Amino acid sequence: MRAFIIILVFLIAGITQVNSQVDKRESSAEGKAVPAQFRALLDSAQTNKRIDIDKSIDFIVRALESLADRGNEKERALALSRLGEIYQYHQQFDLAISNYRDAQAIYKTTQTALLLGQSLLQISAYKEAESTLLPLIELAGMVPYQRIQLYEGLGDAFTGLGDTPKAVTYYEEGLKIARKNRIAPKVPDLNSKIADVYAKDNRAQEAEAYYGYSLDQAAAQTPKRAVRENEKVADFYNREGRYEEEIKLRKKSLSELGDIQVPAAESAGLSQVDDSISAQQINYKIANAYVEQDKTDEAIPYLVESIRKADVDDDLEVKKDATRKLSEVYSKKGDFSRALESYQQYVAVVDTLYQRKEIQIAQAARFNREIAAKQSRISSLERDRQLSQSKFELAITQQQLSEETNRRQKWLIYSLILLILLTALAAFFFYRSNRQQKLANNLLALKSLRSQMNPHFIFNALNSVNSYIAKSDERSANRYLSDFSSLMRAVLENSEDDFIPLSKEMELIGLYLKLEKARFPDKFDYKVEIDPGVELSQFEIPPMLLQPYVENAVWHGLRYKEDKGLLAVRVNKEKDQLQIIIEDNGIGRKQSAKLKTRHQSDQKSTAMNNIKDRLKILNKMGKHQIGVEVSDLKKDGTGTHVLVTLRNKR
Repeated sequence: MRAFIIILVFLIAGITQVNSQVDKRESSAEGKAVPAQFRALLDSAQTNKRIDIDKSIDFIVRALESLADRGNEKERALALSRLGEIYQYHQQFDLAISNYRDAQAIYKTTQTALLLGQSLLQISAYKEAESTLLPLIELAGMVPYQRIQLYEGLGDAFTGLGDTPKAVTYYEEGLKIARKNRIAPKVPDLNSKIADVYAKDNRAQEAEAYYGYSLDQAAAQTPKRAVRENEKVADFYNREGRYEEEIKLRKKSLSELGDIQVPAAESAGLSQVDDSISAQQINYKIANAYVEQDKTDEAIPYLVESIRKADVDDDLEVKKDATRKLSEVYSKKGDFSRALESYQQYVAVVDTLYQRKEIQIAQAARFNREIAAKQSRISSLERDRQLSQSKFELAITQQQLSEETNRRQKWLIYSLILLILLTALAAFFFYRSNRQQKLANNLLALKSLRSQMNPHFIFNALNSVNSYIAKSDERSANRYLSDFSSLMRAVLENSEDDFIPLSKEMELIGLYLKLEKARFPDKFDYKVEIDPGVELSQFEIPPMLLQPYVENAVWHGLRYKEDKGLLAVRVNKEKDQLQIIIEDNGIGRKQSAKLKTRHQSDQKSTAMNNIKDRLKILNKMGKHQIGVEVSDLKKDGTGTHVLVTLRNKR
């Protein structure tokens, strides 16, 4: 029996050795083909970056797939860095930062670190940008242009942090390198940024000197660069109240703008240098400068030209501002018929712009969903690759064990024991992987539920803004939009977290109640009471847990009440748990159910089921225990009492 086992082992070892040699030859051939294909796919992604983001991301996915299970870490990091560049170009900075960090975790490069720093600056994360870029100063072998980018990025970071001396120091370092290596485009850029820092610090004399340098240097470069710098300096003159100098410089910009030859591919934006500088924008600013000097007759032709140019370029933002300003100028001159005509044009433009904004919001939401789906696919591909890599490494280990067994027969029994141990280990990993997968599924489901915000409030809020605009109550519209944007920003900032501090959730509730109070001032009052002994920052709560109950109280309880109602939100501490009580003296759940349409009932049911599902998942995960009880406030069925209990003291 022993002899039979030994012969069998030798046969298996021989077959394994032959297979190993075949695999090595195939792997060698594949290794030569993959980099060429990989590079071609990355080049295609770069080519499509500006014109088709979907196609560009697809090329990145194919590049990662071409690396199979044994892709070089450097190549994988390069692909993720390129993906970050695509997201950064399309202003998806959070996704760009995530991919840059993944790339750095796999294989660190100076270029990726610089790109990460630039993306952090774009979202005003100045401290993180500083900590990312500062260590690069000590690196050797950095090319001059990268060194300039590094110092410029550090200058931007310290500008954002309000440290003028450090910002100027780093900009000056970059300027020295640019001059030394004759990198002409960066010279006016850095001089202009130094001027910006001084202007921000109210040091007008130093700012004007550096703006003068940047104007001279930009004039020697492309006309587009010269126009951009002219406008930047003109804005500085405007802030300083030097309107004649501002007008002179802007007229020069208009002249130079007319000489710029725009390629046929860009004919749709004939008069534009970039998104922020256009003939209509410059004409509008010249007119404003004349208005500031009470020269209304000189301002009118520029406003008319601004409107005409805005019509050509379909620039509704500038047209809106120019028509309104023209109406004000005519009114100031006493020409009320023309003032009324211009104002009516302004109202029409606002309506069109509002409709277009709604379409843009819907398109942006769809675009974000598509991008999230593609990013999820890439993340899944990376997880699959890691799993395959683990399997590959396990196979290599088994092969080495087999070779060792062939050379040393006396270790056969130990090899069998080791194989059993490896099998047990694989079973353990499989069991643990299953548990992790279940946890991942729970987290995915939780994220999906967390991302579902009731659109009912959003559309009603937008209708309120529309109502204010229709009434020409711009101040109320602006104030309402400001509060609404603060609420939406808070919701979006909290949307990625399973739990947030209770203080943030209470701030969100306060914003929401403020908006609803503005919409229904005669329907209800509200009060928020917090026990002085409660430290809100010591407790955590799932985001958007309380808002649906508050919304129900307003929309289904208090809104239908004949007299003015009251909504109370109280926070109390009871032993080791926190109690959040939401009470209203509205018409009650039964009466509200009779008044609801089928759509409203389905909507409420969805929101409440959403909350139940979230709480079920969170309680199942075992980190927090959260309870919700809803009951009638009074025996006659009027009013509603909601009790939320938390046990999550940190």
